[in-house]
Amino acid sequence: MNDLVGQLGLPQPLVSKHLRVLRTVGLVDVRDEGRQRLYRLNAQPLQPVHEWVRNYQQSWTQRFELLDAVLEELKEKEQGDDECDD
Repeated sequence: MNDLVGQLGLPQPLVSKHLRVLRTVGLVDVRDEGRQRLYRLNAQPLQPVHEWVRNYQQSWTQRFELLDAVLEELKEKEQGDDECDD
């Protein structure tokens, strides 16, 4: 857990609380090894979420590409307006 605390930059009690919640819902497995507790991700419960997201991935990708195009047009227009003001 000390590795997680260091990498996340969060207080140890907060990391412990989150790990306890993740363990309760089955997203991590824990085993004791001496004085350490070793946590391992259990991805199986996330499979339904992954499937749901995958169904929308193409739609989201297309929408983000359209948004990029609109933002680029606005940026070009703004730059053109700035040049006219000079």
